Amino acid sequence: MTLIAQITDLHVRPNGLACYRVSETNMLAERAVRSLLALPQVPDAVVVTGDLSDRDDQREYNIVKRLLDLLPMPVYVIPGNHDTSAGIRKAFADYPGVSDNTGDKLCYTADIGDVRLVALDSSVPGAPHGEIGSTQLAWLRDALKQSEKPTVVAVHHPPCSVGLAGMDSIGLIDSADLAEVIEPAQHVERIICGHVHRPITAAFAGKIMTLAPSVAHQVVLDFAEDAPPQFNFEPSAYFIHQHVKATGLVSHLAYVERFPGPYPFWSDEGVAWPGDED
Repeated sequence: MTLIAQITDLHVRPNGLACYRVSETNMLAERAVRSLLALPQVPDAVVVTGDLSDRDDQREYNIVKRLLDLLPMPVYVIPGNHDTSAGIRKAFADYPGVSDNTGDKLCYTADIGDVRLVALDSSVPGAPHGEIGSTQLAWLRDALKQSEKPTVVAVHHPPCSVGLAGMDSIGLIDSADLAEVIEPAQHVERIICGHVHRPITAAFAGKIMTLAPSVAHQVVLDFAEDAPPQFNFEPSAYFIHQHVKATGLVSHLAYVERFPGPYPFWSDEGVAWPGDED
């Protein structure tokens, strides 16, 4: 069994500053890391699918790195639209994948147990939308040919629309080109993304695409075309992707916050209840 934890959209700010003035993202990011450390089974790796920072500020990256360095397993990071490839490369130069990357785009592969990770960089400097680009697409085509191992492709921007107008307007602009590369690759079992701050499942290029919720704040679920961009504090969560050879990849939603329990499933068979004597 292989376990991969996916956290996303931390949006960490410099100490003392709340994101969008109300979201205490630094505290929420720390809670997420503590939750990972408390899991009953230690994941084989953690993948962070972008927006580690909120303003591509090295102070923000330094805070994120101090938190991620607490994790005992390998951590794989990719840029989101609030990050830059250069910012991530500078702050996480000693992280796997990042340390081996020399191109403009921060893309790499890694073996995690029985799964192969292919990490893509969809960030566009100074823009909220995403783009893979022809050079990275050529790299991806070659990377997918190098191994038939069960593969997970990680990219910040989801490559298909999700029905939320505001987020779809800043989606991936070359998704059709990405589909052309990914669709023939039968060993790609999952595409994992962030960006939308909601748990979403969809199909793309004949594959399953899952979007993890943010470990900070969530985007309001409103399908109106003119819905304003808003967020709320629905429970912070992340994914645990479990790979078993017999079934492939199964994704579980895990909450950062602790809730009452656990309680045993006691049977009430044979228990006398008030009124039974009647």
